[in-house]
Amino acid sequence: MSSAVASKRFSDEFALIMDRTVKVVTSSGVYTGRVLAYNPNDYSLWLADAKEESGNVYSKIFLAGAGIIRIEVLETGPDMSALVERLNRLFPNLVVYHKESDTIVVMDRIRVSREGVFGEGPAAERVRKVYEEFMREQKAKPL
Repeated sequence: MSSAVASKRFSDEFALIMDRTVKVVTSSGVYTGRVLAYNPNDYSLWLADAKEESGNVYSKIFLAGAGIIRIEVLETGPDMSALVERLNRLFPNLVVYHKESDTIVVMDRIRVSREGVFGEGPAAERVRKVYEEFMREQKAKPL
């Protein structure tokens, strides 16, 4: 595997932590919060609703990439690729999954993310029904 492919895969995986709850171990402490943004050059992070192990709470905190030792994803959310398979059965060859943004596009006009279905019309309503059923099943799954 070339270094370019490995680098791309690393960047893609890192992008998946956006809007996820993570635990970040740094050289100065341990923080838990939701990832708001990151710098792909040095992997510095902005966390929202962050809690420090010592009990301090921050609405936002910046963590320099050089001080980050480890990042643990605490909240992974549903596997959107399983939803892609379902939607592909309903709309064959009209479903595209953008893994880096964890977004599904159906018929080039209906967008599906973890937050919901964005689009209007009968096709969007069908996608919304499948999405809601999928999310109910995901919530009912034992951890």
